[in-house]
Amino acid sequence: MSADAARSVLVVDDDRRFAETLARALERRGFKADVAHDIDGALAAARAGAIDAAIVDLRLGDEDGLGLIGPLLAIGPRTRILVLTGYASIATAVKAIKLGADDYLAKPVTASAVADALLRGDERAPEPATTGSEPMSPRRLEWEHIQRVLAEHAGNISATARTLKMHRRTLQRKLGKKPIRG
Repeated sequence: MSADAARSVLVVDDDRRFAETLARALERRGFKADVAHDIDGALAAARAGAIDAAIVDLRLGDEDGLGLIGPLLAIGPRTRILVLTGYASIATAVKAIKLGADDYLAKPVTASAVADALLRGDERAPEPATTGSEPMSPRRLEWEHIQRVLAEHAGNISATARTLKMHRRTLQRKLGKKPIRG
């Protein structure tokens, strides 16, 4: 998303009040926001006009919001996807990132935190370590999960890779990097 053009954002949440409030708050911060309350509505909105980003709730009524990531990326491969959830866990954060989400935030969340996450690029330096109730970044959550599974398998990389359903070389590459802060 370029900094000088209005960024088009699609807010997808089954909580109508939250979705409308977040959309208005993002518009005050210079975004052009549309709202959808289910997967079909979100796909229709994405097909109707190019979107720069989508904010997707993990649970959309009886539907899984993670199922929306692939179709949104198929419509717009450069779409930045932010997953919001009131049910934060390492497993869902890792799954969201593997499916193509760019960021993962736990509710309750402020509009400023959402706007910051939307503007954050991959080239951004790691955030400082979290304190108190701040959620960890998706990359940090993934790192923590990998370390936990590796410890469960007594350092056996092949067994850890099988458990994570990840290629062994990919896991070795991730392990060769320094831990992510934040």
